[in-house]
Amino acid sequence: MKRKTLILAGVVFILIGAAILIAFGSSFSWKIPVSSADYAAEDYSVTIEQDHEIVRVTGQHLEGQNLCVDLRSVSRGRAYLDVVDPNGKARMEVIYVHLFGIITAGQFLGESTGSKIIPILVMIYLLLVLFSVILAYRRSTRQTLYRYANVRYLGWIIFLSIMLLLQIPYLFNTSSLISTIGTTLSSASSVATIVFPIAFIVSIFVAISNIQLLRREGRNWRNLLGIMLGLLVCLSTVLPSLLSDYLQSSTLIDVHNERLIWTYLDSGVTDIVLVSLSYLECILWATVILAGKAAKRIPAFDKDHILILGSQIRKDGTLTPLLQGRADRAVEFARMQKEATGKDIIFVPSGGQGSDEVIAEAQAIKNYLISTGIPEDKILAEDASTNTYENFKNSMALIQKSGASDAKIAFSTTNYHVFRSGILAEQQGILAEGIGSRTRTYFWVNAFVREFIATMYSEWRKHLRVILSLMALTVFLEILVYISNIL
Repeated sequence: MKRKTLILAGVVFILIGAAILIAFGSSFSWKIPVSSADYAAEDYSVTIEQDHEIVRVTGQHLEGQNLCVDLRSVSRGRAYLDVVDPNGKARMEVIYVHLFGIITAGQFLGESTGSKIIPILVMIYLLLVLFSVILAYRRSTRQTLYRYANVRYLGWIIFLSIMLLLQIPYLFNTSSLISTIGTTLSSASSVATIVFPIAFIVSIFVAISNIQLLRREGRNWRNLLGIMLGLLVCLSTVLPSLLSDYLQSSTLIDVHNERLIWTYLDSGVTDIVLVSLSYLECILWATVILAGKAAKRIPAFDKDHILILGSQIRKDGTLTPLLQGRADRAVEFARMQKEATGKDIIFVPSGGQGSDEVIAEAQAIKNYLISTGIPEDKILAEDASTNTYENFKNSMALIQKSGASDAKIAFSTTNYHVFRSGILAEQQGILAEGIGSRTRTYFWVNAFVREFIATMYSEWRKHLRVILSLMALTVFLEILVYISNIL
């Protein structure tokens, strides 16, 4: 479904909920637990404190272990209902009458007749949104795996799925708008809490791999990206709780007073941080899943050309282990295709000459391919590129110049780099399937973190809009909670 359709569906669900509340909300039965069944309903004294007639008692009866006081609205306002049992034990409940005569009990947005439908409507709407995102994800991945949109779709699928699972236990136990709001906020912010143990374990693994990286590759802030990301995720998860605990124990601010705004500022800041973190973590896991899927994928054996994406070469012009892995993976794919279909493939090593390189990366890869027995007439070197985007752009221009305008393309790069490389190709309208070469674990982890950061940066405006929207929605719901509790 399109965004406008989902917004329209949301409006329809709101109207359905409002119609049900208007139709049934003018009457309400307040249930009070009774300690003894020895008394009749008439033995309980029921009085109403009100400036003018706001609600009217239409009857009272026993229902199991509950005394039910039946009310009907008369006019808008607030009243206090007092019930005294035969032993003199009293209980009071605040009653609100809203527009259209809707009665709520306990809070301004408390329980009312028909309000049990509200969490069900919320659940159905979230399921509708989830179903829509799943369809969009399947449709997009059928066209190509290499799209940033796929990351967003899968991230939302993870986010919404966890939210829905967390709300199921409360589906039939939630009977008011305010409790539905609380459950929604809790489930959204709890995504970060639930994945925290996994994030913590992964952070330890990342830290260990980064230590190995620092020992073998040298001290560099880029080699600390894994540790930095792990610390950010863990600290962002626990800091709101630590701040809340501090405020709860502090004598400077009485957060126990429900009428003071500090209580809601505390919970609001906590929910805003955790909801935003939940979204980012879901995007992170979506990136991990899709990058892993892209790295393990084997292209169809119908390719005419295979690009080998260049990287830094040694000072003597030979290939580093990382770049040799890419070349070997391309050779391996060519062999698998030849054995499966008998079709040969043309190698397209791609990469220009850096200021600290003795020859172009493409030439270095070409020399290596020839040394492995690849005929020179099966190699088409592209030696002008300075980055991955240009690798595809210039290589495709070279392929088309050679007369193969409709060639089927594969590309070989390191496993952590396959997904983003495919995206850069797709952005140019190039249909190419990637194959990934292995690298050392300690290097792969940190390199993947860099890829994740690059992926996030490429669509930072879209992610920022989502996070700001989530923040705004969280603030709005917190304001409703505040209003409901202080009125």
